[in-house]
Amino acid sequence: MDTPLRFILRLFLVPLGGVLAIVAGIIVLAVAFWIGLLAFADASADVQQEWSEAFVTAVPMLVMFLAIMAKYSLTVAAIGVLISEAFALRSWIYHTANGALAAWIGWSQIPWDTEGNRVFTNPTTLIAAGLAGGLAYWAIAGWSAGFWKPTRQPAGVQRPNSA
Repeated sequence: MDTPLRFILRLFLVPLGGVLAIVAGIIVLAVAFWIGLLAFADASADVQQEWSEAFVTAVPMLVMFLAIMAKYSLTVAAIGVLISEAFALRSWIYHTANGALAAWIGWSQIPWDTEGNRVFTNPTTLIAAGLAGGLAYWAIAGWSAGFWKPTRQPAGVQRPNSA
């Protein structure tokens, strides 16, 4: 009776963890770009005007870039989640590494040449977003991965010796 209930719980927690992982990654990216914009706070009015116009025109490109990257990185992340569910891998290190690897693979598979654009040629911000997403996934669903393996031993039940 416990196994079907746990399976239904996993069907709810895994997508919730995935959505919150994406939200955590977006928050990290937004904070990183906001900090990048603060670097120009002391610049002259002309430089601030140019960067404001560039930012407004770059946002649609950035959204398109992240959508294309998500196609690859979400596939890799989903494979990592399936592995963790199949083998009940509950380590926070595994899930954060899965997020970072998914972000790096997504970044590396962008199909066009992006030379000269600092955001696209340096993957550190995207990998940081992947790390945050992996940690958020672990906090919601990864710490109890695997529907067939309980998170703790019930009181009074001893494991048989396998000698």
